[in-house]
Amino acid sequence: MLNRLWLLFAQAVTILIAVWFVLITLKPEWLASTNVTTIVDSVTLKESDDVSSPNPGSYHEAVKKSMPAVVNIFTSKNAKQAIARKDKNKKSDTFNQFFFGDSPDAEPISSLGSGVIVSPEGLILTNHHVINDADQIEIALSDGRKFKAKTIGSDPETDIAVLKIDASNLPTPITLGKIDSVHIGDVVLAIGNPFGVGETVTSGIVSAMGRDRVGINTFENFIQTDAAINPGNSGGALIDTRGNLIGINTAIFSNNGGSMGIGFAIPINLVKQIMEAIIKNGSVTRGWIGVEPQNLTPELLESLGLSKDTHGVVLSGVLDQGPADRGGIKPGDVLLSVNNQNIDDVRSLLNLIAQEKPGDEVDLKIIRKSKPLDLKLRVGKRPSPK
Repeated sequence: MLNRLWLLFAQAVTILIAVWFVLITLKPEWLASTNVTTIVDSVTLKESDDVSSPNPGSYHEAVKKSMPAVVNIFTSKNAKQAIARKDKNKKSDTFNQFFFGDSPDAEPISSLGSGVIVSPEGLILTNHHVINDADQIEIALSDGRKFKAKTIGSDPETDIAVLKIDASNLPTPITLGKIDSVHIGDVVLAIGNPFGVGETVTSGIVSAMGRDRVGINTFENFIQTDAAINPGNSGGALIDTRGNLIGINTAIFSNNGGSMGIGFAIPINLVKQIMEAIIKNGSVTRGWIGVEPQNLTPELLESLGLSKDTHGVVLSGVLDQGPADRGGIKPGDVLLSVNNQNIDDVRSLLNLIAQEKPGDEVDLKIIRKSKPLDLKLRVGKRPSPK
């Protein structure tokens, strides 16, 4: 009996193997179809119904609000004129034409940067160094349209420039934020066109506020951020997580030309001040008194016979017939305050005087030969940088 059962089992297995072999040889799709159907029938897949809302922690809405207002700027300048600007003393003779390519047919030099639309009339903010000496400026909008731009004015001492394009149906201008709402540790986003790859967003935090003595501009009050800022980002937008413009990206600290986590943006309060002055007058007018100030050091304080807690600057030079000279300032005077605002160093003096309008009268407190003295002088107009 046991042998019979074993024989039946062996025959059944042999038949099943034969059927399987025939199927896999002649109709393999039957087995594949059966396998897939079995798996799908046995598993329930659940997909999200919500595809419109951003992921938790996403900054999509801020970028969606502000990115259309960020533009790409392409500039070009004639190579011959660029060479002449760099070296005005170089003569265009046959020797220079041969070795320097100083010919009328020289290839144009191109560069790129970014900008931000700030008004429906087509006003665009960018950096002065992006458009400096450019013969042609072209703006590329986020929708692909391109327009020629003209320069309304620029301020090299803060590195701000204002451009204008004549175009209809412009993207919605970016919303200007308030510097009082920006704090160290806040998340910020940098939007621009790094290396010419196209509009790009990077994120980081505000690393510091009020950075000066960086050596980039004459008047410095930077927002420092670790959001990646690379070549081509200059003039682009630094925004908060609500999509508001809080700064114009302007420079990076780098040993290799790329981002190293130290970027600088001009804060929106300074940007707005300069922009309004340029729109109104075509340039920025600042006060000037014609002195050469020097920070007080312990050695200078000792040589001048002043106490160690004296704050101010020593005026090592006074321009002949300048505002300070006409107001009675002498070389060697120590300037303590302007209009009762204490002077801490050369930069604070520069900022205070620059805020005054040419023609305004200011009160100065000085020390001359260890004796205090009050003077009045009329502020002049700061000369344009060369």
